[in-house]
Amino acid sequence: MQVTNGKPEAQRPTGNWPHYDAMASGLRNYWYPVAWSRSLKDRPRATRLLDQRIVLLRDGGRVYALHNQCPHRGVPLSTGRREFPGTWTCRYHGWTFDLESGVLRAALTDGPDSPICGKVSVQTYPAVDRLGLIWVYVGDEEPPPLETDVPEELFAPDRVLLGRFSLQQGNWRYACENAFDEGHFKYLHRYGAIHSLTWKIPAWSKIKVIEEEGGWLTRDVYDVGFGGEFPGLGYWPRQHFWNRRQARARISMRLPSFMRNEYVGTNILKFAWYVPVGAERYRYLQLYAIQAPTPVAKTWAHIYFWSYARWAELIQFNNQDSAIVAQLPETPPDRFYRPDASITAWRRFCEGARGLATTPAQLEDTGSAVPLEQRTR
Repeated sequence: MQVTNGKPEAQRPTGNWPHYDAMASGLRNYWYPVAWSRSLKDRPRATRLLDQRIVLLRDGGRVYALHNQCPHRGVPLSTGRREFPGTWTCRYHGWTFDLESGVLRAALTDGPDSPICGKVSVQTYPAVDRLGLIWVYVGDEEPPPLETDVPEELFAPDRVLLGRFSLQQGNWRYACENAFDEGHFKYLHRYGAIHSLTWKIPAWSKIKVIEEEGGWLTRDVYDVGFGGEFPGLGYWPRQHFWNRRQARARISMRLPSFMRNEYVGTNILKFAWYVPVGAERYRYLQLYAIQAPTPVAKTWAHIYFWSYARWAELIQFNNQDSAIVAQLPETPPDRFYRPDASITAWRRFCEGARGLATTPAQLEDTGSAVPLEQRTR
């Protein structure tokens, strides 16, 4: 095992953010989107969220979420069946649980007078069906209204919501960092991405990170350079005649783990949730919110999404990001440079997440306004 500063590499913390180091499996006490509403019908759906095994069930039009393990012998409840309304029965011995409370209502193979009834229960999780998505809350605190954790733009009546779920390798924290990272777009997506083929991509920029109303952390660009002479190397980057379109986007992040991309000058907002499955995988929800107040506009929104945006941006473009996130180690060297002000700001922002105790030392400014290489370990 590699040793750094006297510590095994696997034990070396990522930085000055103790909570951030500890939240590899995700932030509790928030609502997360876990599946499309249309994917849950009569059959149960097994999923995983924050390292919790969960089974989603629909009964009487309502969605329920239970721990996906029978407390009797540990058989997944997702293999069970519905014997009575409002309940779910384990496939193995017929233990039957109330969907609302999780309490054992019957042990079918022990008879109607089974003395164990009411003495055993299975964990339940708050779940709601809104905006065409199923949302689940895993936490230790009373869940807030769903609207607390969902951008208000998604509830606008003139918005068409279109998107894609995918399961990705890597840690959700580094997927969030990639989303908010200022530098990678200018190099990673310059090559091989059809979606950015015609863009005039800056070579570098200067940023400041600001907190905005609604719990948003926003990357504000105030100076942009499109090319220059690098000492002893030459001029970079080479521009082509087809690089004409100016890329204009405003990136913001919000807890627990999602991004908002404002395509400046258009009617399109893009949201991305990096939903922690566990420490090594995340469920990636990419969601377009397109303002479409008329039937014709709604039709064009669907045409744009299915004929171009889904494959060119949500798949081909963002697969470049996903491939990199999957390679990022849990203990990166983190020799920061100036554009990483966005990453350190996001890590510091996470230290103040819901349900976490913070101290002034943990919230110390680690250099979002100064050259970060001066503050590296």
